Order: sequence, then C-alpha cells, then structure tokens
Amino acid sequence: MLILGTPRFPNHGLQLITVLVSTKTYHEESLTLRDDDYQGEPLGERSHVLPWALATLNSATEVELHMTSLIDERTADVARQLSGYISS
Repeated sequence: MLILGTPRFPNHGLQLITVLVSTKTYHEESLTLRDDDYQGEPLGERSHVLPWALATLNSATEVELHMTSLIDERTADVARQLSGYISS
C-alpha cells in the first residue's frame, strides 16, 4: 500500500488514505514505478500503483512495515490520477 495522506476528521479521527501497489499490471492506467520515483531504496520488483484500488485505514498502528517512500512529484501524480478516477 502507498499512503497518500493522513487527514484528521472531527468525527472520525485520523484516516490514512492509501492505494494498492502491485507487481502485476492489471490495467493500462496503472502507474509504473521507476527506480527514480523512490526517495529510498526501490522495491525489489517492478511495481505498479493501482489508483482505483483505494482504501482507508483508521490507525497508523495498522501499518506494520515501512519499506520505502516515493518522491513528492510521483505521489502527486498518483493523487491526480486517483482524483480523476473518483470524479469520472
């Protein structure tokens, strides 16, 4: 999972907005991650973000492992595609 944001809402508290990251490309609109898209070490295999596979988590304790991060520009690309997907 890729965490896109962590807004806090008055009635629901912290929400982690996430999208799925997969080594499979299920759809032509998945976003392929390149080695230079990562702030840290790249994931071991070529990975793809599936911006239509949205999930929210209610607590940061549900995140068991932090593997790496994306650069801000690529995270913004994912957020734009997710926004476009939701609004279409």
